[in-house]
Amino acid sequence: MNMLEKLLQLTQKARSDRSLEPLIKSCHLLVSERGQANVYALAVQVIEGYKGLPATRREAFFAALATDFAPNPEAVLQAATQYAAAQSAKHLAALTHAVEAPRQELLRRINRAPGGTAMLLAMRVDLLGLRKGNPELAAVDADFLHLLTSWFNPGFLRMERVDWQSSAALLEKIIQHEAVHEISGWSDLRRRLQPDRRCYAFFHPQLGDEPLIFVEVALVDDMADAIAPLIESKPEAANADGTRTAVFYSISNCQPGLRGVSLGNFLIKKVADQLRSELPQLKTFCTLSPIPAFVRWLDSQPNEDDQWSMALQRVTAWRQLHATPTGDQLTRMPKPLRQDLTSLCARFLVKQSHVSLGDPVARFHLDNGARLERINFAADLSRKGIKQSLGLMVNYLYDIGEVETRHQDFVNQKVSHSVAVRRQLKPQA
Repeated sequence: MNMLEKLLQLTQKARSDRSLEPLIKSCHLLVSERGQANVYALAVQVIEGYKGLPATRREAFFAALATDFAPNPEAVLQAATQYAAAQSAKHLAALTHAVEAPRQELLRRINRAPGGTAMLLAMRVDLLGLRKGNPELAAVDADFLHLLTSWFNPGFLRMERVDWQSSAALLEKIIQHEAVHEISGWSDLRRRLQPDRRCYAFFHPQLGDEPLIFVEVALVDDMADAIAPLIESKPEAANADGTRTAVFYSISNCQPGLRGVSLGNFLIKKVADQLRSELPQLKTFCTLSPIPAFVRWLDSQPNEDDQWSMALQRVTAWRQLHATPTGDQLTRMPKPLRQDLTSLCARFLVKQSHVSLGDPVARFHLDNGARLERINFAADLSRKGIKQSLGLMVNYLYDIGEVETRHQDFVNQKVSHSVAVRRQLKPQA
């Protein structure tokens, strides 16, 4: 069965399912000309109808969006033919109107209702889950992403600093959504909000105090080479006034429905501007970042007869002796093996960051205009850090004056990296 046949089958199922009938009918009314006069009431009907929809029927609902609310092929062909014959503004406008799926207008009208934005994010979470087994729903997801990208443009968002005086509800959400370095409780969170630390988040006017994404920053003297000193509890924190380095050590997305909407890069740049204004003595802006795909990449490498494979074999032999290595075992790793490990990591980040199996964190920062500055051994000895990267972490340097140039380098398949990293690209014999 091809994709179209499966979609049509699911749509027919939706049409014959009496429990889905009122929801689909409300959608048709909402997107119709008559729906404009009663848009709020109809949008609320759609929202409430979707809320009451069992999870088992959502696949058929999205299939109906893919077929019943798709562009009319005949209208598209006619408009395209007219535009090809006479490329006037009138014909271009007609073609643009013809190719836009009616479901986009449906989503716009849902968005106008109270709670509509939050509902669309929830619907997209469901859609993303269903897409794994239904690639034919990609067109529906593309329309969601297109509209969400416009509505969540950073120009419409507000950035706020999160501190100990923020609402308890917001602080609980920061604890809940921290995705990089777990916050173990209130005392742990308080350390991350003391004078030499910062937390900033983006908010959308339609979502109240629901953070979209937040970044945590440590204000220190030098570029950090380990995560523990940045997040460990201290009875008293240092004042930030004399610090010269801002280390972005955690970026967490809070809204899975916004997957694919680029917010992190704008937040980092806006925070850097804010910190430079507040603390003009800051000279260095960098990250201390995980490498979540490194061990997976190590495990996928073929055994070939070259210097890289010799380094890989030595690291693999050590891992076989230490199936689940502890932090203590890692810190006692012989120096030659450390060099093998960091050299392999350098090769992975410089040579693989443009491919699908590359590291997503590396791709984010490099595409954002950062430079791969340093690879740090035994930098994250947590269970998660050892499992993902054998304890390695990376500093990416944000040289504000070079960000655009380095972003363009990455677009052109070049990874900007320091001299120190370049030296590590030569494996031991």
